[in-house]
Amino acid sequence: MPDILTLDVRPILAAGDEPFGAIMEAADTLAEGQILRLVAPFRPAPLFRVMERRGYTFTETALDGGDWQVDFHRPAQPLSLGSALEAATWPEPVASLDLTGLEPPEPMVRLLSAVEAATPGDVVFAVLDREPVFLFPKLAERGHQWAGNREAQGERYRLLVRRAQHV
Repeated sequence: MPDILTLDVRPILAAGDEPFGAIMEAADTLAEGQILRLVAPFRPAPLFRVMERRGYTFTETALDGGDWQVDFHRPAQPLSLGSALEAATWPEPVASLDLTGLEPPEPMVRLLSAVEAATPGDVVFAVLDREPVFLFPKLAERGHQWAGNREAQGERYRLLVRRAQHV
């Protein structure tokens, strides 16, 4: 039987708070093969895409009273390819950033600045405390590509960003 970590976000929502941070924190603590069981008062459809981008699969079940249970399955080897399947053929990074220990939005601001300062086609490498899910749409808007994954220990997130060829 798989190891399940249950997070009931109903009390968080009832208190008027946003549960996204607690969900991401719980997801980040999962070991390979573990399941995050989320219990919510509604079907958390917006979360599905975020978790899929992080490499999770999920199953959802409607519960009595309108509540939902969603089991997010952590894959054996999480990998977020982002927008770039061909990242292995990219040139060596022109800059390496250690963005660990910084409070949001500082990592995103610094990384975007470094990418925008690079020459089109150049690659910037960054190490972050967590997967920068709010950064990905901003990269896509600007036409940049990215690929990333967690370190083997699962503590930090590594990200390659290639500046758009045409700016």
